[in-house]
Amino acid sequence: MRHGISGNKLGRNTALRKATVRDIAKATLIRQRICTTKAKAKEARKLVDHLITLGKKGSLSHKRRAFSILCDHKLVSSLFNKMAPRFLKRNGGYTRIIPLSYRRGDSAQMVYLELTEKEEVVVSKSKSSATAKKKILKSQETQPQQEQAKEEVKKEGEVEKVEKQTKVLPKHGKDKTQVSKKVVSGIKKMFRRKTAE
Repeated sequence: MRHGISGNKLGRNTALRKATVRDIAKATLIRQRICTTKAKAKEARKLVDHLITLGKKGSLSHKRRAFSILCDHKLVSSLFNKMAPRFLKRNGGYTRIIPLSYRRGDSAQMVYLELTEKEEVVVSKSKSSATAKKKILKSQETQPQQEQAKEEVKKEGEVEKVEKQTKVLPKHGKDKTQVSKKVVSGIKKMFRRKTAE
């Protein structure tokens, strides 16, 4: 009888279960949001919350305990320096589980396991769009000049696309587009339906 023994066995022996939970916790800390089954998420949530609590304490012994679990120096340093300070105002509740649909095949309940305080990611704009805006802003004096600037930007974009498409491969000495067309046609030949003779 399993009186007072908490936790889900996840259909694994002890070593495999610990490895599974550790890997899910590492992925959650790195990516801040992962998709997994409900049972695994509930088990990994305990470990993630424990690691963030260690990160908030921040002493050397706590770093060593976190390293004994995660086995990754970079992840431990980011946990103590970047992640844990985001949770200083919280006393628990560092993760949330968001339910999804059921997995096709075994009908397992899928969920998102994510951190409640996420790092804000700033996406920078591409260089071509920035130069296009500069050229348009420079030519705001008259309408014909604006149209000319827009046409120049379009031509530059087309030239860049053509240059990307016509890069020479070192082995074959042919264009990428020609090689890719041959590969696609070869794949189509492989999967063609054979007509009844």
